[in-house]
This record gives sequence, structure tokens and C-alpha cells, in this order.
Amino acid sequence: MDIISHLTRTVSPAVLEDDRSPAKKNLLEQFYAIFAARLADNDTFSRFANENIARDDNAFYDRVWTEGAHRDQISRELAGQHNIDATDSRGLIAMAAPLAFHEIKSLAGTTPVPQFLNDNLDSYQQHIPTWAGAVLPASAVATTPVAAPISETTSTAPLQKEAEPEGSFMKALLPIIGLIILGALAWALLRGCQENPEPVATPAATAQQVAQGESPVAVASDIEPASLSIATGENSELYACHMNVGDETLQTTVMNALTGAFGDEANKCRADVDDNFAVDMPAAAQLTTILPIIKNVPNASMIIKGDNITVNAPDKAALDKLVADLQAAAPAMTVQAEGPLDLQGEIDDSLAAADVAMTSLSENPDPRDVARALSIQVINFQVDEAVIPDVNKALLDRAAKIINNIPDMTLMIVGHTDSQASDTYNMELSQERAESVKAYLVSQGVDASKLNTKGMGESQPIAANSTEQGRFRNRRIEFMVNDEVVSANDGMTINSDSLDPDMNPLDSDNDDVLPDSDDVTQGTAVDSTN
Repeated sequence: MDIISHLTRTVSPAVLEDDRSPAKKNLLEQFYAIFAARLADNDTFSRFANENIARDDNAFYDRVWTEGAHRDQISRELAGQHNIDATDSRGLIAMAAPLAFHEIKSLAGTTPVPQFLNDNLDSYQQHIPTWAGAVLPASAVATTPVAAPISETTSTAPLQKEAEPEGSFMKALLPIIGLIILGALAWALLRGCQENPEPVATPAATAQQVAQGESPVAVASDIEPASLSIATGENSELYACHMNVGDETLQTTVMNALTGAFGDEANKCRADVDDNFAVDMPAAAQLTTILPIIKNVPNASMIIKGDNITVNAPDKAALDKLVADLQAAAPAMTVQAEGPLDLQGEIDDSLAAADVAMTSLSENPDPRDVARALSIQVINFQVDEAVIPDVNKALLDRAAKIINNIPDMTLMIVGHTDSQASDTYNMELSQERAESVKAYLVSQGVDASKLNTKGMGESQPIAANSTEQGRFRNRRIEFMVNDEVVSANDGMTINSDSLDPDMNPLDSDNDDVLPDSDDVTQGTAVDSTN
């Protein structure tokens, strides 16, 4: 359980809102670690364990740290370390404390919060600065060596040998035995933490480790590489675009390159910004050269992931030239043409990766990790059908149990098709397939109210529809958390509740519950619900 990452994903956006300052984000991450260490102390937590803490209770921070000098030191030290005004620092902390408290309680579930935090101390311990030892309880300092140098906690006075009465030998050994026991407990705890399953975002690395018989220890190299997938249209316009990046700095770098090559069309690029992905991209420095090359080839596709660039085009001559031009532009990258579609292999690989991702979920998983794990699988519906293949049912059975165990979790199941039919037909088929997945999960015990569906037809491609491989990728089922935000890089945010039919002008239905101002052909009234 990576507590700091979870709080950064859930609390920081609520505190910072439209302010995307990296300095403030880093300040909050460090505060979360100090805050967690404070709550890990039983005496501290017991003072308000039975209180009903409001999420906007900015005075809660004052009750966690009752010593005014300690509160001042925390805001002053964090402000200085991150070059932020001390008043702003105090305001951010006061807003974050009650929200972080609720998130930590939710993660702990039925486990007492102090016990949960002590069981997972490795996930936040390394973020605690040395100076914080002065504002944390002694019990927290004892489990946080980075905050308490040994010279401050252990006496350096020489040992005095004294004449001892008979029978006191074992008494003299007791402190030594105690230290040995504490050391053994610390080693066991550390080993237990290392043997926990790694986060969901590393299915590829985990599958490889399993194949090689390695232990699935989460290390930095297991982070999923950042990636960029784009496709051009008939007139070399940006037809589809999606990126997976670890932070907003890399997102901005990629977006600037896309805008330079495609202009305002770059705004359609969807971004998944999550710390499960790497914060660097080996090809980033060459994007300004790479993107114009792919732009000049109609109906082409390109996937950049790690050190590899995989491309495709409908014409072999154009594909060969594309590979050669890109290799010349990015000699440090491995450029290759996409091979023929191995349908069964793709299905098998997707199910294996989804299985690993599901297995890697924690006992109290982030709903977004559940959605991401489910989206990995390929549900290969037969042509013109919406019947779930038997091969997917075991994974969906597991998902049903997990969904039921996460309070208040709701999922949006979104169906997509390729472009090989009429727009109206594809919209209806994608809706039927999404409904089929929902019906199966409900048959396995999931509360129907926790599942919503949406058919998007061919309106949101992630690859070129001009190739067999691209059409295969476009035929997909995606799972989203209902309040999940999809970035549209022009500043607009779209949540899943906004996936109403009027977003697609080709939609023949008028069944959304929002005003129709986004589609003048549908009038301005609010639609009645189905």
C-alpha cells in the first residue's frame, strides 16, 4: 500500500484545485508523511478517534498538533524547504489534514488506524525529513530512523561496570535481549513489506519476473514506462492520441511537441497522469523531430514506449520509409514496424497481464487501480455480437468480489468499436456490449447501482482504423471510476458523468440528463431520463 501516492492522487487535487505548482505538490507529499507518522501514535489518534471530523474542518490540524510551536515549525520548515510563503504553507496543511485523515481511515478499513500506519510505515517513512523528529511523538520517532539520528536518541556515555549482587547476570542481559528482539521484529517487518504484492501499474514487469521465477519486489524499475500513442487520419491530421505519463512536467513536454506538430488538434490528446508511470520518456528530446515525420504519413500509427517506437501504415512502401526516417531521427531508439495481428496471442497476453494486475491489488485497493486492471483485458466479442467470451468470465468473477468489497465504488463501463459499420450501428453495438458486461457482473452479485454503462461507438479511437492492428485496439471495453477525471489538455476536464450522447453529434438518441447546449441540433432543454 503506497499511502503517499494514494493521498497525492486523492487529496492533493482537492487542496490545490487549479494550482499545479510542483513545489506545493511536493510540500503536501512531505506533510502527508509527517501526518501519517503522527497518526501512527496511539495516544494522538485516540484523542479524536471517535470524533466526526468534517472534511472542511481546517481547525483539525490544530487538534492533531496541540503545541503551537510545533505547528509553526512544520509550516515554517516546509515553506522554506519548498520555497513557498509560510502563510500559504499553513493554509495548505490545514486544508489537507482533515481530507488526508478521511482517506487514511478509508484505507485502513476495519484495522485500527495506528496499527495500519505502523504496518505500512515503509510507504511513508522515507518521505519524513530529519527535522520532523522534533514534532513527532517518541513512538513515531522510534520507528522513523531518518527523523531521529542515533546521536539524539542513544546515550553515548561510557558504560560503568559495577559490582552486581549474585543472580543479577540475567538482569544485566535484559537490555541486550530487548535490542535483539527489536532488531528481529524490524527485520521481519521489513521483509514482510518487501513480500507484499507490487502495485497494479506494473503488470508487464511483474509477468516477466514471474516467468523468470523472481520475487515480485516493487522497485523503481518496475514502474510502467511512459508512453505516447498517436494515429494520423486521411489528411495527415491527428486522428487519435493518448499518453500515459508519471507527472505533469512530462505531460507538458509531450503536449508542447504535439502542439508544435499538429497545432490545436493536439488538444484532443487524452492523458493519464499517474505515478504508476515513469516521469521520463527517452524519446522526449526527439519528439519535435519525430512527430512531423509521422504527421506526413496519412493513416499511420506510432506507439512510443520506453526505448521502442512501433509504427504501422496501410502501404508497405510508406511503412518502410517511415521506419527508416524515424530511425535516422532517433538513432538511440529501436524503431520497428508492427507485426501481423496475432489475435489469440493478444487476447492471452492481455488476460495474463490483467490477472497479474488483479493479483497485485492491495486489500483496500484504490478504485482506479481496479478499473485500470479490468481495462487491460481484451474482451473479444464475436462480430456483431455482445456475448461475453467464456475466457473472460474468471477475471470478471474476481472483479465482482472486489467491487462488492469497496464501499461506495461505482464504475462506468464504456464500450468502443472500430469504424467498420455505420455510426449509428456502432453506437448501438458498443452500448449493447457495455450492457452485457454490466449484466454479467450483476449476475455475479454486484449491485447494479454500482455500475453505469456508455456506448461511444467509433467516436474515441486510440489507434488508426486503417490497419487490422489499429481496428483491434479500437474494439475495446474500458472501465472508469465514476468520478475519474480525463484530461483533455486544453484545460477542460471531462468526467464519466459527462459522457452523454450529445458529445457525439452523430448520436441519434436524446437521453442525457444535461442541458443540450453542447449540441444545438438537440435544443436547449434538459432531457428526460430513460
